Amino acid sequence: MPRLTEYTKYDDAQKYFSKEALWQLFDGNKNELNISYECLDRHPRINTAVRICYEKNPSRSISFGELIDNSNRFANWLLHKGKQKGDRIAIMLDPSIEFYTALFGTMKAGCVAVPLFTAFGPDGLMARLKDCQPSLLILAPEKSALSSAVKIETVIGDRALMEELDDFDDEFISNTHSSDMAMYQYTSGTSRELPEAVKHRHRAIVTVMIAALYATGVRPGDKYMCPSSPAWGHGLWHGTLAPLALGIEIATYSGKFDPDRLLGALEEFETTNLSAAATHYRMMRNLQESGPRNFKINKLSFTGEPLDTETAIWAKKQFGHDVCSIYGSTEVGVIIANYPGAEAPPVKLGSLGKPLPGCKIDIQDANGLSCSVGAIGEIKLFKNGTWFPVKDLGSFDKDGYYFHHGRADDVIISAGWTMSAVEIEDVLLKHQAVEEVAVIGVPEQERGQIVKAFVITKSDEKNALSKELQIFTRERLSLHEYPRIIEFVETLPKTPAGKVNRKALRESASKDNERDL
Repeated sequence: MPRLTEYTKYDDAQKYFSKEALWQLFDGNKNELNISYECLDRHPRINTAVRICYEKNPSRSISFGELIDNSNRFANWLLHKGKQKGDRIAIMLDPSIEFYTALFGTMKAGCVAVPLFTAFGPDGLMARLKDCQPSLLILAPEKSALSSAVKIETVIGDRALMEELDDFDDEFISNTHSSDMAMYQYTSGTSRELPEAVKHRHRAIVTVMIAALYATGVRPGDKYMCPSSPAWGHGLWHGTLAPLALGIEIATYSGKFDPDRLLGALEEFETTNLSAAATHYRMMRNLQESGPRNFKINKLSFTGEPLDTETAIWAKKQFGHDVCSIYGSTEVGVIIANYPGAEAPPVKLGSLGKPLPGCKIDIQDANGLSCSVGAIGEIKLFKNGTWFPVKDLGSFDKDGYYFHHGRADDVIISAGWTMSAVEIEDVLLKHQAVEEVAVIGVPEQERGQIVKAFVITKSDEKNALSKELQIFTRERLSLHEYPRIIEFVETLPKTPAGKVNRKALRESASKDNERDL
């Protein structure tokens, strides 16, 4: 029977998918399995594994053979240092040979990898270290000053470390059970609030392949790029582990994000499949193009937050293909997508797509009852015998496409009207003067809540623009559905993963309201 990677049609995905078929994509089994072996050791050594686009330096290519040898040396190095199976190894590095060496070497040794975002300051880092209790921290050279603040063994992940590894054997045989712990992953959040670590076992590489096949659409032969940081779920699981497990060449981005540099890398790497955050697409759209580009992309996907329709239209014009939504969370994985590369179903502008094979999705009201077509309720996944709330609002249409209406706490109820912050933002972003926008509900005595929009613009005519945006929104949505307050700002608060932090905006607005009282 053909492997799942040989099917590309949507109907085939529904017909042939099974958990047993997923396991056929791997050398390991339900007893013995190791993520690093599946991602590296079983693939041809001479093939390119990773290409890194650096913000300023020339790009670099790393072969499977180089990663196999270096990760083996790292595993032997850990054992030499007395590290034992189950020990947590925190890795605070940007994409680099040092990062991939540490990531895969840690899991080969049976230790637990804990990737950490390099933009964390002392508070963000210490909170996570206190939570996961690692026995070793691999720290980026530019973050070396943080080593004095931690009380655990710390090693700088630089050229000196790689030279030290040269003294260790480049042969290593992993011995892990599929149920052994492989990785702790922290969801994005502020440095003041510690999101709970999601703990992944080695068998998670099998489960994540569902998203790889049907949400990013990766197939053997792709040249795949994901510029998201591997400290986060998208960059780690969808951008690194899943495609490498299929032997697919991946590309990533290291350093402060530059949309022009990314566009150049897509040409340089001859990328055929791009999966990026919605923010990446918006930043590329806002870039003033210097000339025509020669892209080879045939599959596009995005995740992180909704993509406004104007940017989606721009992406199709720029790259020649619809940009497909990937929807899910770190806790439940990917559950709805637009199946990039599939002949059907066609992409509906603004939709999340349709459920992935094996995912049972429902939209439910406050009483836990299924909503009717078009009605807004909470998105829920049937998991372990019960309906699990994803904490987002959604709806579905008569054709079975799902739509996102914001986080459950992003609903704005004003004078009895229920409004979606996402829908209002989408309209505002269609105005040529609006570069970025975030919408929240703020308290108001008469209506309960009113809509407030935080807008980034280069226009100097703020007063005139404010009135223009209100009219612009009312004409496109409804007479009551528009921002009654507009505040022009230079920046918007973002989570470390690049999503707009509406919670921070609500907290700031609440403090302003208290001061006014």
